[in-house]
Amino acid sequence: MYQVMVVDDEPMAASLIVNIIKQKYNKFEIMGTAYNGEEALEKKKKKGEPDILITDIQMPVMNGYEATAAIRTSNIPAARSVPIVAMTANAFAEDVQLARSAGMNEH
Repeated sequence: MYQVMVVDDEPMAASLIVNIIKQKYNKFEIMGTAYNGEEALEKKKKKGEPDILITDIQMPVMNGYEATAAIRTSNIPAARSVPIVAMTANAFAEDVQLARSAGMNEH
């Protein structure tokens, strides 16, 4: 089983992604849902590294770019290589570049 963490400040959006993953991907298990980047970092400390992290960009407290940068500069080697996917309505070329610059793998 692959462990997935979903990060989105909109509970309905997070729930939708969780339900899609549960229905479509039987090799994926939801290890946690967080509602901002800071909460995601705290959950990672308690539960360990996910196999993939799906995150919104625009969130309160700590946005997706900031959370990704914190993960990529962490002292935990596995954190530097976990795939991070941006889930956002921001779809312009500059948004994709910002995501890549922050350390995200996909947008």
